[in-house]
Amino acid sequence: MRVLIVDDDKLFARLLAQLVGVCQHEVVDVVSSGLEAIRSYQKNKPDVVLMDFDMEKLNGLTACRNILSHDPAARVVFLSGIASAMDLSPAYSGAIAVLSKPITAQQLKELLDKLTETASKKFQIVLKSESTGVP
Repeated sequence: MRVLIVDDDKLFARLLAQLVGVCQHEVVDVVSSGLEAIRSYQKNKPDVVLMDFDMEKLNGLTACRNILSHDPAARVVFLSGIASAMDLSPAYSGAIAVLSKPITAQQLKELLDKLTETASKKFQIVLKSESTGVP
C-alpha cells in the first residue's frame, strides 16, 4: 500500500514513516502541512493518507475535504491526540479511520492491513491508545 504521511511534527512523521516501512508498506511522501498534503496527493496518488488533524498552517480537516473534493475515493486516516469525536466522525470529516496518538506499530499494522484487504470500501475504525485508553 502506498502511503502519504502528513504531520507538522517532523520527528513524529519520520518515525511514522519508519513504522510504515516496518509494516511492509511504501511511503510515497512525508509532508508537514495540509497544503503540502493536497499537492503531494495530486502528484503521488497514494492509496491512503495518514494525516495529523491539528496542524497550524492548514489543518487536517480542511486538507481532507479538499482532497476528497477532487478525489471522492481518497482514503484519509486522521492521527490525533486532541480532536473531538465530532470533528473526526466520517460524516463530518470524510476520513475513513482515526488513530489516536501515540500510535503503536501493532495499531498501524492492523489498520494498513485492513485497508489493504478492503481497498475499495469505506469504513470507520477507531483504535484506542494503549497508553491512555482514550480514542
